Amino acid sequence: MKTNEILGIDIGASGIKGAVVNTITGELCSERLRLPTPSGGKPKAVAKVFDELVKQIGWKKTIGCGFPAIIKNGVAHSASNIDKAWIGEDAAALFSRTTGCETFVVNDADAAGLAEVKLGAAKQCDGVVMLITIGSGLGSATFINGKLVPNTELGHLRFKKGIAEAYASDSTRKREALSWDTWGKRFNEYLLHLDRLFSPDLYVLGGGGSKKFEKFSHQLTTPNKVVPALFQNNAGIIGAAMHGLSKKKLLSVK
Repeated sequence: MKTNEILGIDIGASGIKGAVVNTITGELCSERLRLPTPSGGKPKAVAKVFDELVKQIGWKKTIGCGFPAIIKNGVAHSASNIDKAWIGEDAAALFSRTTGCETFVVNDADAAGLAEVKLGAAKQCDGVVMLITIGSGLGSATFINGKLVPNTELGHLRFKKGIAEAYASDSTRKREALSWDTWGKRFNEYLLHLDRLFSPDLYVLGGGGSKKFEKFSHQLTTPNKVVPALFQNNAGIIGAAMHGLSKKKLLSVK
């Protein structure tokens, strides 16, 4: 493997996805594999599937991982679409111990945002950029002039007598059998709420919902530019790999 290639893994509520990534171009250098996230999503069960994915890919070096929680120094500090047992768990240490591979963990939406800001739809974009991942929940990554503001988790904003992702996530669309037009109006309400709070210059839409952008884009009335993620649902894998490599390089300098 080349020095700029690293395994990126994206852990979601329904699936754990991974591939070896060329962190300079964003190209996947191996087959993209996906295994179901174990029911309940408890730490040991997730770590077991994580290890199985690593073995199937045949990887034995450093790993970068995107994880659906507030992450500080590898430790999970929240749990919305995963088991509450993750709160306080050192995810980086658990995955490193289970696989035997040094693993660096970052918030999953932040990982996707890194890929899009460095290599994708928001490359060389100044100002405030927000990536919103549309999936089981609503993830968010916020950048100011290319610098990440970590762990914003704007899908958990209070909204419509609940939280935003309960109103406008893709899982809600499926659960309530909403048409793309009806769901698109809901999602537009959410973006208008973010407009009032943050006045961003660009929205990048990632996650599984980004692949259906043309089905709801006509419902979006925000005055700010909205584009689908260039890497679509692979952005989390690519950004996780980028995070892992940057952390590895920092440690080697020290």
